[in-house]
Amino acid sequence: MNQTDALDLLIQTDRYLQESKGWLLHSYKICSKIGKKSVYSIEEMDAFEALSSRFARSSDILIQQMFRTIGMVELEPGGSVLDRINRAEKMGYIESAHEVRTIREIRNTIVHEYQHSEIIQLFHDLLDTTPILLESIESTHTYIARYLKK
Repeated sequence: MNQTDALDLLIQTDRYLQESKGWLLHSYKICSKIGKKSVYSIEEMDAFEALSSRFARSSDILIQQMFRTIGMVELEPGGSVLDRINRAEKMGYIESAHEVRTIREIRNTIVHEYQHSEIIQLFHDLLDTTPILLESIESTHTYIARYLKK
């Protein structure tokens, strides 16, 4: 992939990420009003399921696609997911590799089967962690802004 193709991919990935961020924020606002509980109604469960899905999708676009694409544009070696997360912290487009690893762990919990007893804790974790994911998306967008203007 040449540099022009990598920049085009960066712009397209940013577009997807910003759209995904909008949907994630929408679900987060709804679930924030519901808050942390020990028992949720079926409608509240539906809202949290939407948040879970949007959290997983947004984190995948950020970590799997955006971080990889930034690496291609900046001619950095590929590496593992953890390598990309650590590089993102080093380059300054995320605040904390530890927090983004936590986001990744929550994403893995979402996409793998989990027991009903773990769902309540997952919903609480989503309320605590979604603002960190949203900030990571925003700070990454700010970081790549210099490429978007070209």
